[in-house]
Amino acid sequence: MGKFYVTTSIPYVNAEPHIGHVLEFIQADVLARYHRHKGDNVFFLTGTDEHGVKIVRAAEAAEKNPQEFVDEISGKFKALKEALNLSWDDFIRTSDKKRHWPGAQKLWLKLYDAGKLYKKSYKGVYCIGHEAFITEKDLVNGKCKDHQKEPEIIEEENWFFKLSDYTKEIKAKIESDKLQVAPKSRKNEILALINEGLEDISFSRPRENLSWGVPVPNDPKHTMYVWCDALSNYISALGYGQTRNPPAGGSKFKRYWPADVHVIGKDILRFHAAIWPGMLLAAKLPLPKTIFVHGFITVGGKKMSKTIGNVIDPFEIVKKYGADALRYYLLREIPSGEDGDFTYEKFEERYNADLAKGLGNLVARVLTLAQKNSAQGGSASGGKAQIRVIKNKVFDTNINKIEKQIEKLIREFRFNNALSVLWQLIALGNKYIDEKKPWALKPESKEFKEIIGSLLFLISDIGILLSPFLPETSEKISGQLKNRKISILFPQLK
Repeated sequence: MGKFYVTTSIPYVNAEPHIGHVLEFIQADVLARYHRHKGDNVFFLTGTDEHGVKIVRAAEAAEKNPQEFVDEISGKFKALKEALNLSWDDFIRTSDKKRHWPGAQKLWLKLYDAGKLYKKSYKGVYCIGHEAFITEKDLVNGKCKDHQKEPEIIEEENWFFKLSDYTKEIKAKIESDKLQVAPKSRKNEILALINEGLEDISFSRPRENLSWGVPVPNDPKHTMYVWCDALSNYISALGYGQTRNPPAGGSKFKRYWPADVHVIGKDILRFHAAIWPGMLLAAKLPLPKTIFVHGFITVGGKKMSKTIGNVIDPFEIVKKYGADALRYYLLREIPSGEDGDFTYEKFEERYNADLAKGLGNLVARVLTLAQKNSAQGGSASGGKAQIRVIKNKVFDTNINKIEKQIEKLIREFRFNNALSVLWQLIALGNKYIDEKKPWALKPESKEFKEIIGSLLFLISDIGILLSPFLPETSEKISGQLKNRKISILFPQLK
């Protein structure tokens, strides 16, 4: 048994959660549940990024103070845990002065003591949307190519981090896969950026221009910029920087760091695969082992936008179709490391074909036939004429083969492929029923009992293999096998 520490990036709380956030949470949840099932000591972290100019302006627009505003939005992100049956172990907030600030400030001082922070006057192009200084190549017709807004020209004295000192070392770590970046296309992307040369980055803002944030510990006139504030959540949540009341059983930081997997979106690859490793190297802390980068979700081929009005609310989908239906669509339909599209038409097609007619139909058919035996005096779980679970050799061979494939695919972050492979077992079960035609046999016959016993064995293992992906459905299958009460897993949509 080993340890497994998985994190999501922490969403910025200037707006409510959408299905793009949900994709990342679910992918990390699959990894956490899979490793728990393997017996690993798992720690799954998420949280919210709550500082910066955008938050202040969004709070002003909502006629609230920043703390009230972030409390409300962060609460909605927290509510996703129950709505989507997520299994995170901790939720860190960057506005938490007791848990987060000490770690962020300790990391700052580590960088300062290493001689990697310096102060200088700076004039640059600042994009509010990115909460970052950008370059001319990030502009199209004078506007940020991502946010379609003209940036602000800001001139001020800031602290800077000597990221340029670590260009060669970061490149070597990524090339050798000591810091693995997956998929390979993202590895190539970040290496191309590093080959251009990493520049020193602005690490603070004057407090007179940005008071909403973590104060710089050795310069109270400055507020920490997003890098040392937000990125340090991965260690602050483990108690890094905490000097009082260490947790029972020793330091959580020593137990879990380095992270085994950071799950992030492609828009923050540079932050996590260049800036974050540079900070850790400067602080003489171990680098994360793997950064898995997912793509974006478009809606009907268009980027999600409040202006267009096509932002998909995950709570509404869960309310109408159930958590596992949304989990399934995002894991199966969206290629794990690439962009994918959402429409309600595609969603309902997947739901009906794979969940209602595929998985749900198989489980219902098998249990209905098992009940047919019970009605003749037998029982699916007890009694003299019980139908016992029978280890069918053909099914067992296929299950073992597919289990190994799923394990490999999960470790490669190919969740869509893993579900595709798993659904082969469902197709196998439905084909077996059609070929054997057990409904034409006498329920008390030996052949009937062998067929249904074999199918009970198959759906039991399908339920187990489903558990990282569709945990609620996995539990329902287990419960129905035990108590023989049939309930429709996924009612067909009309």
